[in-house]
Amino acid sequence: MTFRRPDRDPERPVYVISVAASIVSVHPRTLRIYEEEGLICPARTPTNIRLYSENDVRRVMWIRHLTQNLGVNLAGVRILFELEERLGTRILERLYSEAETDRDASRVAAGERAAAASAAKP
Repeated sequence: MTFRRPDRDPERPVYVISVAASIVSVHPRTLRIYEEEGLICPARTPTNIRLYSENDVRRVMWIRHLTQNLGVNLAGVRILFELEERLGTRILERLYSEAETDRDASRVAAGERAAAASAAKP
């Protein structure tokens, strides 16, 4: 029988906004903007303090990856999240692996060009 610690539940909201922002290296205002845009929905305490779960933090990391590395705007991110939810498929994981494949191919090509250039020099 597998014992699962209750404090390791990825759905459990545990991080206040400042901690969540530092985990994903963004300003707390960025998290508020993502919430205003409907991209994340943190839990609230009775005193209205935002609390983020591990899944919320993971989602913010995806948003950052899509916007910073793939050039997707926030409206596009929202559409991707909605599609993924409706279709029940992992669109984001596919995009991430495609980006990794492209990056690896670029590195290989750059290495081959560098090797060819150094071999051509006398």
